[in-house]
Amino acid sequence: MTGEDNTLEEAVRAFVDDLTPAVQALGAAVDGIDAAKLHDDVEVEAYNLACAFIDADGLHTDDELWALIATFGHRLPSELAKATPADLRSSQLLMGRRAHLGRSSALLDLLAAADARDGGDRSERLARLGAHIGHVVAALDLVPTRTELAAVEVYRNTVKRVVSEQRAQTPGPQPQAAAGTTPAPAPPVAAEALPEARPLEELLAELDDLVGLADVKKEVRLVTNLLRVEKMRRDRGLPVIEHSHHLIFTGNPGTGKTTVARLVAQIYRTLGVVEQGHLVEADRSTLVAGFVGQTAPRVVAAFDRAEGGVLLIDEAYSLARGGDDDFGKEAIDTLVKLVEDRRDRLVVILAGYPDEMGTLVDANPGMGSRFPKTIHFPDYSDDELVAIFESLGAEGRYTLDDGARTALKAVLATWPRGRGFGNGRLARNLFEAAVANQATRLVALASPTDAELTTLTAPDIPTSR
Repeated sequence: MTGEDNTLEEAVRAFVDDLTPAVQALGAAVDGIDAAKLHDDVEVEAYNLACAFIDADGLHTDDELWALIATFGHRLPSELAKATPADLRSSQLLMGRRAHLGRSSALLDLLAAADARDGGDRSERLARLGAHIGHVVAALDLVPTRTELAAVEVYRNTVKRVVSEQRAQTPGPQPQAAAGTTPAPAPPVAAEALPEARPLEELLAELDDLVGLADVKKEVRLVTNLLRVEKMRRDRGLPVIEHSHHLIFTGNPGTGKTTVARLVAQIYRTLGVVEQGHLVEADRSTLVAGFVGQTAPRVVAAFDRAEGGVLLIDEAYSLARGGDDDFGKEAIDTLVKLVEDRRDRLVVILAGYPDEMGTLVDANPGMGSRFPKTIHFPDYSDDELVAIFESLGAEGRYTLDDGARTALKAVLATWPRGRGFGNGRLARNLFEAAVANQATRLVALASPTDAELTTLTAPDIPTSR
């Protein structure tokens, strides 16, 4: 790697060119501040981030260090003015730099405080441009490490934490929260009629807005980061190690697998993995016929509907059930063949209970290599189910009073947690039952107030299963 092809330099230039005017505008209100120094401060932050991302996995590869030298040679100590990667490694200049990603900096504090006062987006731009430096560093190696990709999320979370702390301390305009609802799945449409792909940051914000699922969000972001880095390398003509984009989702019903699958489909479209980004849902009844010769065409038809998007097969383990006369095996064999034949045209997500999904993968020798990544969706906690209940109510302006919230928690605490636990579906069922109970209670009132019409109380919460 040499300075003639230094994508790190491009990322740093974008960082400095975008943020310097914002910092200088803030500095203009303070007497005695040198604008040139502020430009220098922004460049120092870019240098610190580049060093931190290179140090994230501790490997300090030649390509990473040559890029650092080409971009920031003027910032290296004088004894390293003509350094080589070996010189940098022996100097231990980068050792411990990764810690910068987990703590605030003077620039972050400045921009977050300004945003807290006036509702600006400077810190959001800092997070985006800083994360881009991280993606570029990861893209310098042929195979980015998981630690490098995770480091981008460490940095983003640090910015988010500092911004949140500043907003809590400073009264002022607050930005609108991202909507937490997910659009209903749309059928595939002709490519020329497609709307523009949704911005990646908007999709990730919607992912973050979902209740719970911390580990799921982390895994989806890691997948997203890897795809972004691969896209950078591909766009610049660098080699990319091809790998399967197909996924397995495991977990009980109602844990958000379908909702996340819809977001993954749109993320894949935004990053160029698929063309349309729609989600098609299927299950055993869709794919398996009762007569010879009918199952394979059903599987092919499902793949045709999902062309350019994502095919989600729910309770996929059921394909491996049945005896010798069952046609589930034919469905599996056809699925494995189509996954390979159409690997560049659509993505398949298999969903179901953890143990049974293992049985499905073992049912065909080709399944494991085609579905190498599994994301587990844990059951929601009682507090998370209350949050889901309240989010459902917010759509119709229903609120819980303190008594109703206490009653709901008490009901959830007695609900058996095991295989088949309903999770989000349980929260929806309880909400719908509570609204029905409220309606029964209110019909006895001659003229209920708006508050009464929109408030759920303890007697409205169903106590029986």
